[in-house]
Amino acid sequence: MLKGKQKRFLRAKAHHLNPIFQVGKGGVNENMVQQIADVLEARELIKVSVLQNCEEDRDTVAEQLSSGARAELVQVIGNTIVLYKESKENKQIELPR
Repeated sequence: MLKGKQKRFLRAKAHHLNPIFQVGKGGVNENMVQQIADVLEARELIKVSVLQNCEEDRDTVAEQLSSGARAELVQVIGNTIVLYKESKENKQIELPR
């Protein structure tokens, strides 16, 4: 679990990122979760945007993505979800203690 200080640090780092994935009408599926897990391994911190036509609410989508990809949910702001997962091979982000 992330501490408050760590979440603030990650939110600041994520601020300038653009969403890589979009969740639309189809909602969350296994293929998407797998792709997100792969990208998290490479980048550690990503944004996912929830489109207007998505049938599930953003909090449900955030929960499904974070549990499916075994990632930490940093924040949900507007229709954007920020996810973090420490990379095994490619560690770039050093979290404050």
